Amino acid sequence: MVALEYRNLIARVAAVAQWSFLTNHARVLLCIAHDPGLRLRDMAAELGITERSAFAIVSDLTEAGYVVKERDGRRNRYSIQHHMPLPDSTGRERTVGEVLNLLVDRKSRPRSKPNVSVARSG
Repeated sequence: MVALEYRNLIARVAAVAQWSFLTNHARVLLCIAHDPGLRLRDMAAELGITERSAFAIVSDLTEAGYVVKERDGRRNRYSIQHHMPLPDSTGRERTVGEVLNLLVDRKSRPRSKPNVSVARSG
């Protein structure tokens, strides 16, 4: 149900604009936030990119430490590392989790246990 709502939202937005505020890397992160078990083929179809591009982006995010890929039977399951800082230099260091909290409706986010606990130094 959540994935269908997300697809409908993407379709509405795509009909309005032929450009995007977000990079494909950010859009892939949003797809993973909505459905951590989404297949690359489905992710590519939702975003209007090739499966090869989706694979390359997920590989980039995995290599940079923003996403952890785990095998779940014959499929992959992805976990976003919310504590990771954004690569942008915007003055104040923001984390991936802070940005996703702005962009992803809490009610539609899948419930999952965080994989990483981060100790904050004061």
